[in-house]
Amino acid sequence: MGTVTIGVSIAVPEPHGSLLQERRAGFGDPAAYGIPTHVTLLPPTEVDESELPAIEAHLLEVAAAGRPFLMRLSGTGTFRPLSPVVYVRVVEGVEACTWLQKQVRDASGPVARELQFPYHPHVTVAHAIDDEAMDRAYEELAGFEAQWPCTGFALYEQGADEVWRKLRDYFFGGGHVVPLQASAPVVRRTLPAH
Repeated sequence: MGTVTIGVSIAVPEPHGSLLQERRAGFGDPAAYGIPTHVTLLPPTEVDESELPAIEAHLLEVAAAGRPFLMRLSGTGTFRPLSPVVYVRVVEGVEACTWLQKQVRDASGPVARELQFPYHPHVTVAHAIDDEAMDRAYEELAGFEAQWPCTGFALYEQGADEVWRKLRDYFFGGGHVVPLQASAPVVRRTLPAH
């Protein structure tokens, strides 16, 4: 077995997910169609493929302890000049996202890791493109608004083609509804039993 790159995130549901993905592509971001629109809980993390069952079990526990919450996006922000990112702001659900990402990365868990920057939940709409396009993204999405009941999160894997594909949904408190996201194909694969 080799290593895989995984991430954990909350999908931005339709119609908002596709709309923001199309806008990201329109600003010239070449990664737009390879990354489903999301709020990150665990950034890209390389793990040994044999660790996936333990990671999935850990995420089930995190989800079971979580509760649905309102997620609301409003307006734009940027991490420039520190990082070349323009994003849509999370204005409601920040505390819940912060709690979730801490649980996912817990020091006693299988994906314990330090972050490069302090955690700040957001939805990236432009990354590492020219300044003029970054400015356009910041201005044109300044009036963007969306909200939905967040009922879970998902585990994703980045393929060799650099496209992120969903491996599994996790539902808060054992619930069974995660909003659909058209651009996030579900990948089914059998993991080795331990």
